[in-house]
Parts: sequence; structure tokens; C-alpha cells
Amino acid sequence: MLCAHPALACDTALLLTIDVSNSIDVAEYRLQTDGMADAVLDDEVAEALIQGQVAVAVIQWSGVDRQEVSIPWRQIRSLPDVQTFAADARLMPRAFVMSDTAPGDAILFALDYMQQAPQCGREVIDISGDGTPNSGSDTRTAAREAERRGVTINGIAIESMGLAITNFFTRQVVTRDGFVITAQRHRDYPRAIREKILREVSRIFG
Repeated sequence: MLCAHPALACDTALLLTIDVSNSIDVAEYRLQTDGMADAVLDDEVAEALIQGQVAVAVIQWSGVDRQEVSIPWRQIRSLPDVQTFAADARLMPRAFVMSDTAPGDAILFALDYMQQAPQCGREVIDISGDGTPNSGSDTRTAAREAERRGVTINGIAIESMGLAITNFFTRQVVTRDGFVITAQRHRDYPRAIREKILREVSRIFG
């Protein structure tokens, strides 16, 4: 049974970012937003978010200078907080269309926005995407900057065939203390994001 807990220090500041570059069609965008909403509404995930007093925010990203804060920082302290976040994620309008793929710029933008997060024990940026860069800053350099700032980057690699995107995320995107979860096509994204968020906020890390 889900319940509110006494006030606790925030375990994790979790910044969720979703790819809305040119390779993402309307249906795939909806799979990402609905998948995010369904993931946090899962009983086990919701309870972990509440227990950890987790702070969450959402960024959409695509090409150079194409990043937007779609849901600003908020702290999850109760089931109504979870439900409100899920509703906002589901109704979130798409920020960009017909744009390049620049995950390095997305990471740098997310690092800057992380400075506005509530004080939490850990800072985690999630990068999800289905392609390799075709514009923008060097992704590996951006990931090393995250490590310098003590921020963890985890990823969801959305594959259409093979493991090319997973290998790219593993080598270039996530930090050394981070991890990659592979989604087999966009329809597997809801399962992948539930697994990822649960792993991040359940206090069992690594």
C-alpha cells in the first residue's frame, strides 16, 4: 500500500531527458511520454520516489540550442505528487520537430539546470535516445564534465537493429558510475524506463 512518509532528506535529484530529434515520430514521442507517466505510477516505483523524497524534472532535447525544460524541478513527497507529475508528463507538448541530434549539448544543458535542483544526496541525469550525434558538442567530453561535477549519467538506448546505440551510450554517454538499459525499439521504452527509474531510486545502486 502506498503512503506518505515523514519528511526526509532528498535521496536523489533525477533529471529525465527525452530525445525529440528528427528520428522520433509522433507515435514514438507519445510512447516516451506515456511510458514515463506509467513508470512513475507503478506501485513499486511510486513508493520508492516517495520514500526517497526524490526531486524530478524533465527536459526535451534534439539539436544545437534545442533543449527545453518541460517540467521544472519538483519534489515527490506523496502519492498526489506522483499522480500530478504523471499527468503533466502525459500532457507535455512536444518541444521540437525536424531537428538534429546533439546529445552532448543536451548533457551540458542538463548539467547547468541541475544547479537549480533541491539539495539531494545524489544527482542523476537520464539520457534516452535512438541515434548517434550528427551535430553539437562532443558527447564524451560532456560526460567527463558530468563526472567532474559529481553527476551520474545513465541512459536508455533505443535500438532498431543490433546494439549500435547501446554501444555508443556505453562508450560515450554514461559516466563511469552510470549504466545503460537497452530498449528494443520504442515500444519497449515503457518497460526500460520503469526498470531504470526503479534502479535509480530504490536505494540499491550500481
